[in-house]
Amino acid sequence: MHIEFRHLRTIRAIHETGGLARAAEALNMTQSALSHQVKGLEDQAGVELFVRRSKPLKLSAAGQKMLRAAEDILPRLAALEEEFAGLRRGNVGRLHIAIECHACFDWLFPVLEHFRHAWPEVDVDIRPGLAFDALPALHREEVDLVVSSDPETLPGIDFIPLFDYEPVFVAARQHPLAAKPFVEAADFRDQTLITYPVDRARLDVFTELLTPARVEPRAIRQVELTAVILLLVASNRGVAVLPDWVLRDVRSNTDYITRPLTRTGLTRRLYAAVRTEDATRPFMSHVLRLARTEPLKLQARATTAS
Repeated sequence: MHIEFRHLRTIRAIHETGGLARAAEALNMTQSALSHQVKGLEDQAGVELFVRRSKPLKLSAAGQKMLRAAEDILPRLAALEEEFAGLRRGNVGRLHIAIECHACFDWLFPVLEHFRHAWPEVDVDIRPGLAFDALPALHREEVDLVVSSDPETLPGIDFIPLFDYEPVFVAARQHPLAAKPFVEAADFRDQTLITYPVDRARLDVFTELLTPARVEPRAIRQVELTAVILLLVASNRGVAVLPDWVLRDVRSNTDYITRPLTRTGLTRRLYAAVRTEDATRPFMSHVLRLARTEPLKLQARATTAS
């Protein structure tokens, strides 16, 4: 038996209108063509689908079974058609994000808050669990955008610059290093360094300062949350290096001091990695624009506070 979507629409239309003439009008076809279609369907099924001596026309038990199938399948088909239409229009899609930057939550959430109002039909998710294998996941289409400070040359992947930031030293007000105008790699040798629980290769303090200078802190303490890192720093339990956008409120707080790393300071750049074919999609272009502008507002607040 070969059932087509048009057969399901026919069964539903006859049930809803109660007769062939009204159903034919609703389906924009002649009554003769509709009758021929119903007869062909009954011949295939080997059973009658309607009780023909009833008015209005009623479905038989077999017809009721087909109606239930129509009521199950046709709405799902309509939803799929609308989703594909939305994809063609560019206002429907998926934006699953993996972050290699642990502190990026501080600016990413405001970005996504603005984004969801503009693109309510885009499915948004954050996948921090993929952070250590994010780029292969992007290739496999398991995620759609990766936030990273380490661009690579990969076929089919574009690394789009977002913004520059400064990794900044932060310590308690009474810390001995508060007397210095800037800190250097050697200053960390007798310090407890408080970091996020990620590999050293993803921490600016190591990649840009300590590892090139072959300096090892006295101890390393890993903490998941930025707020807890700052609490421990204020309690003089250690020192930290955090991006400038994280320290927007700290620089005006008398419990802390912030200092540049090295005399001239360090500058890093954050990128969004996306598949090349997705880079120009309207909602992707919008989220990238937000990701370039919203963090700058946090940095401006940090600069004003200092």
